[in-house]
Amino acid sequence: MSNTYGEWLKAQREVAGLTQQELADAAIMTRSHIAHIEAGRRVPSKEDARRLDRALGTGDVLSSFLPREDVAVADYFEAARQLEQQATVIQEFALSLVPGILQTEGYARAVLRPGATPRGEEECDRLLVTRLERGKVLSDPVTPLVCALLDEAVLRRHVGSPKVMTEQLTHIVRLAESERIRVHILPFGVGYHQLLQGMLSLMMFDDQPPVAYGEGVLMGRLHDSPALVETLQRTYTLALGDALPRKESVALLRATAKEYGQHD
Repeated sequence: MSNTYGEWLKAQREVAGLTQQELADAAIMTRSHIAHIEAGRRVPSKEDARRLDRALGTGDVLSSFLPREDVAVADYFEAARQLEQQATVIQEFALSLVPGILQTEGYARAVLRPGATPRGEEECDRLLVTRLERGKVLSDPVTPLVCALLDEAVLRRHVGSPKVMTEQLTHIVRLAESERIRVHILPFGVGYHQLLQGMLSLMMFDDQPPVAYGEGVLMGRLHDSPALVETLQRTYTLALGDALPRKESVALLRATAKEYGQHD
């Protein structure tokens, strides 16, 4: 984002004679969160902005002039998208489709194509750009740490052409072999498990409590209740214990990609 917002926040803080820590205490935030906003590395949430306005006595200026990004996502996903860009640890569970941050262009295009949903081509193109931008969080060699737990249905569900599936699964294999992500497959043989109810994303941060995001058909919800997030983390951990080890998971991904490749 443009740093005009962060610079203005810093100027107002200094006019008020507050240190970053003092402002953080007054706004019920962390000092590092304030530092990230002032440096232009983070966009505050609407609630953060309201608390900053109250702490600095700036009316509703910080709330009204939050930076807007030219992105195209479902309204219910926007808050989760912003947090995804800030997380230091992301744990994904995918029930039927490859998680967005791991999708290749061909796979994402097949998922978002006109006809799959009631959208025009222009809207699909905008959604595709945003989807691929999300994947850039993996361009940092270290952060975030990403663990992808994939139901075997993700591998077997034919999305697009065999070539698209080959490229997609090979992409995940490369990320796993380079140790940029950890990937585990929950095989069909496990039978019922508690994550079968939908997709789940758990996100952890250096300067704020963890959150969880769950999604169903044309709906999604962000959860920040500590008790609920803890329960979802425990459920994820139990399911992870039933998954194939990393080497076996990568081998299954590679073998499945080869099977698709034989039908190109």
